Amino acid sequence: MDGFASLFSAFGLASAAGFNAYVPLLTVGLVARYTDLIRLAEPFDVLTQPWVLGAIAVLAVVDFIADKIPAVDTVWHGVGALVSPVAGAVLFASQQNVLSDMHPAIAAIAGLVVAGGFHGSRAAARPISTAATGGVANPVLSLVEDVLSGLLSLLAVFLPFIAFGVAGLVAVLLIVAVARARRVWMERRTRPG
Repeated sequence: MDGFASLFSAFGLASAAGFNAYVPLLTVGLVARYTDLIRLAEPFDVLTQPWVLGAIAVLAVVDFIADKIPAVDTVWHGVGALVSPVAGAVLFASQQNVLSDMHPAIAAIAGLVVAGGFHGSRAAARPISTAATGGVANPVLSLVEDVLSGLLSLLAVFLPFIAFGVAGLVAVLLIVAVARARRVWMERRTRPG
């Protein structure tokens, strides 16, 4: 990948990590291990090791299940507040051509901010969903987040320019949706009974 493609891929992967930290890590690890599409420099090449891929796969399954169970999903989001930004930092910095043009610390910080921002938006939407639906919509919302993470991960690897555009569109939609939902929720709370 050339520099711009790697940069757009890095943004797409970090965005995906904001929705589900494990899917893009697993995607990058598997693609790097079994194809020549991605070459991971040290220390990121550890993502291609079978034991690391196995551990990430187990965590992905745990995440998939835990995020669908009421009350457990709240605790799991607390864990995700740490894991998602770190995964975003690793994924952003792992893109080889980005590293050649950008200091690794800057790349890691960019990934941390992007993934943290997406995770923060999804974490802000969850209490609104819980309040509005009594938690019934949360498993569906979680599934949408998982699918979106997978889609962004694949696009970031195979069509990075489109991944960047999709991530930007999703960011705008999240900001608008969360702002609108909060406004409606606040209006309902302040209405006399």
